Amino acid sequence: MNIEKMVEIGLLFEQYKELLTDKQREIVSLYYEEDYSLGEISENLNVSRQGVYDALKRSEKILKDYENKLHLVRKIQEQEKITKTIIDKIVDIKQDLLQNRDCANLIPKVENIEDICREMLK
Repeated sequence: MNIEKMVEIGLLFEQYKELLTDKQREIVSLYYEEDYSLGEISENLNVSRQGVYDALKRSEKILKDYENKLHLVRKIQEQEKITKTIIDKIVDIKQDLLQNRDCANLIPKVENIEDICREMLK
């Protein structure tokens, strides 16, 4: 399995896992988060390997369908990108302000904005 797919399903699962059934959630978690093989999941859950495979593929499709309709993961990624851009701009402003002593009193306010943006990224 390629890393891009693991990351994609991981992000989708993080956002939409509560919308899956308990069994689907368990299978996806074991496969993507715990790195279990289909055979190991099959043994642990007393389900055929084919049943695990089918449930996993169905769950992946469900997660992708939710994202195609709701776009929550995409929106979060866009928000993170915008926030990082804001932080970069604030850092630039701080450097400019440090060189102009008349504006130095604005630095705490700009730092406050920077802190808020950094908190949003956590």
